[in-house]
Amino acid sequence: MPALYSLDVSAVCRVPLICGQEDMGSRLLVSGAGTGVGNNVLRSLRVGDPGLILVGCHHDRFVLKKSTADSNYLVHESTHPLFLESVRRVIEREKIDLLIPTSDRDVRVCSDLRGAVPCRVFLPSPRTIALCQDKYELATHLKVHGVGAPITYPIEDLASVEQVFARFDPTNLVWCRVRAGSGSTGAIPVKTAMQAQSWIGYWADMRGVPSTAFTLCEYLPGRDFGCQSLWRDGHLVLSKTFERLSYFIGGGSTPSGVSSVAALAKTVDEPRVEEVATAAVRVTDERATGLFGVDLKENAAGTPYVTEINAGRPLAGTNLLDLTGKHNMMVTYVRLALGEPIAMQGEHDVAVDHYAVRDLDTLPGLFHAEELFEQIHDVRVREENNR
Repeated sequence: MPALYSLDVSAVCRVPLICGQEDMGSRLLVSGAGTGVGNNVLRSLRVGDPGLILVGCHHDRFVLKKSTADSNYLVHESTHPLFLESVRRVIEREKIDLLIPTSDRDVRVCSDLRGAVPCRVFLPSPRTIALCQDKYELATHLKVHGVGAPITYPIEDLASVEQVFARFDPTNLVWCRVRAGSGSTGAIPVKTAMQAQSWIGYWADMRGVPSTAFTLCEYLPGRDFGCQSLWRDGHLVLSKTFERLSYFIGGGSTPSGVSSVAALAKTVDEPRVEEVATAAVRVTDERATGLFGVDLKENAAGTPYVTEINAGRPLAGTNLLDLTGKHNMMVTYVRLALGEPIAMQGEHDVAVDHYAVRDLDTLPGLFHAEELFEQIHDVRVREENNR
């Protein structure tokens, strides 16, 4: 986004601390404050440990105004050459203990700067982050190491689309998507090579996304899962799994009809999904450290395949994983990052039938299945009574 405003960190929007809260807890800086995922992270941390001091930052003044952090700072965008200097000012002014990035871009930049920022970060290695942020390279890597992933081919140019498309079963759909990014950017199911060419050509002409940014891969029609896990030096500490039941804003506004952002999701106990997700992280980084959000979809036979790994940041719907079950994953992440002792190891925290309901301009709702019909009066006329 172009720099529309003065991004001097001295322009600070300060919010008083919660009444009665003493300035004694660990001090955290959350990037992307004011966004959905940024505010969800702040919510999870505040509920899990009210003693934490939460500071937010963002490069957009209007988004930052929605932040629920105790203090908020306007900084340079993470791609700006002065990003480090502006964030350093926040860290020094607020005596920050830990920087928490909340987007793939922020993860990549904070990883590259981890030796320069004057506080802790708790991230996978730069090599792991780069691998996970390229869906084609990741799929190839997983398949070589025996972990289920969809068959994926890169696109070299528009002329090669037809040749690549011919490698797939003509009776099945093919998934066309951009090999980097989140939220199903540039993703669409196609039936023919011509449809794929038209879609890729549109993105090149209208969005400036080159043909080489796209892949064609095996279409997976089954259930859609997310498994978020927390690691330290190659050891699994904690994992939780949920299933996406519908998608944010619905299929009508996105050509693919799906997204990695769920409008309705529920916690599940799916050992086979967790097994594949855990194996995917292990073969990706033998010294895995930090958060890993693994997305999986089932093929027609019900076998879960890894479609992507979000390394180093929490999933957008983190409240469902943090505010249910025995352990708050974001609070556990903070304690690990700060070197505090954690007794658990390899724990699959299961609290089934908790639902997260999300929509635009509303706080995500979290409900157990037994609560779904409380205070709701059903006055629908049954079909058999209306004949």
